[in-house]
Amino acid sequence: MTSRIDQILSAARERLQRLEATDVPAALRRGAILVDIRPAAQRAAEGETSAALVIERNVLEWRLDPTSDARLPQAKDHDVEWVVLCQQGYTSSLAAASLLDLGLHRATDVAGGYQALAEAGVLAELTPGR
Repeated sequence: MTSRIDQILSAARERLQRLEATDVPAALRRGAILVDIRPAAQRAAEGETSAALVIERNVLEWRLDPTSDARLPQAKDHDVEWVVLCQQGYTSSLAAASLLDLGLHRATDVAGGYQALAEAGVLAELTPGR
């Protein structure tokens, strides 16, 4: 029997056009914004990329909703392409689906998360200015 959370995760992923790790550099070049939702302790332990905007999961929707008083300057409209990143690509799928619910129709996540970026060897390509 499939757990309820696995069912929810599967339904969330059906709504997303998930990016493979190797597709992330091209997405950033076209203007997508990579958002790292991992907690500070996890970023410190596992590594991070300076190309990502860090927004911890508990405030994500408020910071990216263009109608929110707590939005970030990058959340200028509903057409921003947001690419959500977590450690392994599970929490990010749920978070990206939540962004879709806010009307942010270009939200997605990275399949395999930060771990996949590291394993694919693309972290160096994510350095700003490259």
